Amino acid sequence: MEKKVYFVLGGVRSGKSDYAQSLAARLFHRVVFCATAGAHDEEMKDRILKHRKKRPGPWHTIEAPLHPAEALRAHIKNTEAVLVDCLTIFTANHLLAADADRHPEYTKTIIEKELVELMYLYDQNEASLIFVSNEVGTGVVPPTPLGRRYRDLLGWVNIWVGRKADHLILMTAGIPLDIKQLHRTQEPWLREHRLM
Repeated sequence: MEKKVYFVLGGVRSGKSDYAQSLAARLFHRVVFCATAGAHDEEMKDRILKHRKKRPGPWHTIEAPLHPAEALRAHIKNTEAVLVDCLTIFTANHLLAADADRHPEYTKTIIEKELVELMYLYDQNEASLIFVSNEVGTGVVPPTPLGRRYRDLLGWVNIWVGRKADHLILMTAGIPLDIKQLHRTQEPWLREHRLM
């Protein structure tokens, strides 16, 4: 099967993680699940445990809150697909790890470096990539400067990954819609705005 980049995007509780897992299970046998969330409190520990139980037994899980490419380097040659869940928390991890108030562009540069390294791994190996992220373009304007920086940064991350993706699946109320399969009528606008 030809390798591809899949990007599953949706709002909170839209079914994006469940869909991404079902997609990976349907298309691939050997899957590495790359988790970006950390268990910082009891509620989060419970969530992570529930997510783990949903994954097929043979899948290999690695935890990489900040540097997924580095963590995946030892595993990608022996797998058919890597599922990164999710870019939402990955972006927040970097924003909180950096001095975002003083160096917002530095945070963006570090995240782009990580994304470039992930795509380099993809180019050099045979495994498909499946990314999961939250759509932030339909929510309310955050009331704090940090919240607005986060919204802007995650929006930029989503655009970056969306441009690389072969399939961009938008989840709405648990229903998947592959946006890239419908984009042909919008090609002139997409080219003009460098989204192709």
